[in-house]
Amino acid sequence: MTGFDLSNLGIRTRALLNGGTIGGASPLEGGSARGPESVSGPQGSSFADTLRDALGEVSDLHTEAQDTIGAFLRGEPVETHRVMAAAEEAGIALEMLIEIRNKITEAYRSVMQMQT
Repeated sequence: MTGFDLSNLGIRTRALLNGGTIGGASPLEGGSARGPESVSGPQGSSFADTLRDALGEVSDLHTEAQDTIGAFLRGEPVETHRVMAAAEEAGIALEMLIEIRNKITEAYRSVMQMQT
């Protein structure tokens, strides 16, 4: 297995969609105004890096599921429950990724409507 943890993806997804932080970036502190000279760059991984990592993990899951199914079809000693679990895990990860895409698209459209 690739070590992909669907619960971790769900936590990262919820944090992104709820405006939280990922990768150790600290939220903005209220109550003190800082000038531009004291503001530093983002900490941790960027949104694009997080999304790229999630896409890579989903791709790895699908590759692993295809390999497991291929081995099963070739008659190699693969347990049936492992084949089903790999296929189901890859399917769930893909569904979650599609929902993330839908939420991002919806958020983008609402921001674009605010500007007009």
